[in-house]
Amino acid sequence: MSKKYHFIAIGGAVMHNLALSLVSKGYHVTGSDDEIYEPSRTRLKNAGILPAQKGWFPEKIKPDLDGIILGMHARIDNPELLKAKELNIPVFSFPEFIYNQSKDKKRVVISGSHGKTTITSMILHVLKFHQKDFDYLVGAQIEGFDLMVRISNAPVIIIEGDEYLTSPIDRTPKFFHYHHHTLLMSGISWDHFNVFPTFENYREQFEKLLGMTPSGGTFIYCERDPEVKKLAVNCKLPNVRLIPYQAHSHSIDKGISYLITQNGKLPIAVFGEHNLQNLQGALEVCLNLGLSKENFYTAIQHFKGAAKRQEILARSENSLFFRDFAHAPSKLKATVHAVKNQFPERKLIAVQELHTYSSLNKDFVDNYAHTFDEADIAVIYLNPKAVSLKKLDLMDEQTLRKGFQRNDLRLFTEIDQLKSFLESLDYHQTNLLMMSSGNYDDMDMSQIQLKITKNL
Repeated sequence: MSKKYHFIAIGGAVMHNLALSLVSKGYHVTGSDDEIYEPSRTRLKNAGILPAQKGWFPEKIKPDLDGIILGMHARIDNPELLKAKELNIPVFSFPEFIYNQSKDKKRVVISGSHGKTTITSMILHVLKFHQKDFDYLVGAQIEGFDLMVRISNAPVIIIEGDEYLTSPIDRTPKFFHYHHHTLLMSGISWDHFNVFPTFENYREQFEKLLGMTPSGGTFIYCERDPEVKKLAVNCKLPNVRLIPYQAHSHSIDKGISYLITQNGKLPIAVFGEHNLQNLQGALEVCLNLGLSKENFYTAIQHFKGAAKRQEILARSENSLFFRDFAHAPSKLKATVHAVKNQFPERKLIAVQELHTYSSLNKDFVDNYAHTFDEADIAVIYLNPKAVSLKKLDLMDEQTLRKGFQRNDLRLFTEIDQLKSFLESLDYHQTNLLMMSSGNYDDMDMSQIQLKITKNL
């Protein structure tokens, strides 16, 4: 008899992917949410599990359920959650559920303030290329993968380990719940200011995570990151293998990056020092899983990147339009540097939508100092509605210029004005980089894309 699970807040990116994965496994799945956006809505509808109505319905919670899977979006007083507790139905956060389904697997967790989605995506790409059997959880849509989550009978699972809170009833980081055998840590740069009020508090979560590595486990770490290196140097865990890594040796020629290998140069689609670090980290994980370097190199040259990570929206002979997920200070600085370093002869227009609680908070903005220095034109977009929803004050241009340490920084608070500004620019010998964890209010970028593609 197939198991029955109900999702509270089924519309979330990872939540709906997990729901679809369980449907494909033959489980009976139901769910609720107070709002479901695309593409979640259509994907749930096609699978036959889109809730008939928006909202929360305690009558959906029946004693025959094997469990509730609780999303972070739900509130602690959610009526369905209260009914489940009343009926003593097991309640899982999605990290707890992933672990529950993976107890007998080798668990590899990819952690860090930046790069974890890209590293995880690279590993998944290589494993799939070589037709290995594996499960996974990753925070972005990847080419060649229908879902962001897979739960099966595979012997290994690759998990992107997020440090953000687990659920409304569990205020600890998600990555504590996976109980890794192999842990990769890419870097520690203060993020989630609303949850971790000090850098020390934030850093402590990663220290605790490393401390959970079991005897016989492996810690793969980026030695170029001073905070991560410090954790490795001070690591006193018995019988834990420490594997440091830094950027893979490479060269750049005419805007293309090449890996330098024993068998010569190998062209790859990704670029930037941070991505060459990500690539080396992915290589170390693949070696740890029993693949050879040759296996890795054969596959990685076909890797195009995860969605919204250095994603190319338009190109011509002398210009490129990139979209990137970068939003935290370290990510923004690394991405701007990567594009400028890859194309030093081109002008760089960098646009950042401040979207997260941390980035919209004037008490945090000083952490963005000098992150835009390498851009020729630096632009910030703020949506007043997003700021208001987070109960924060809208920062003015002067505050942002001081925080970013950039006196010519330009601020837009209306999307139509930003759109007109970008459409008015000359993109000859120019790259455009638009960064955000949001979506620029679904701004129509077709005219900008056309202008770049046609080299107007």
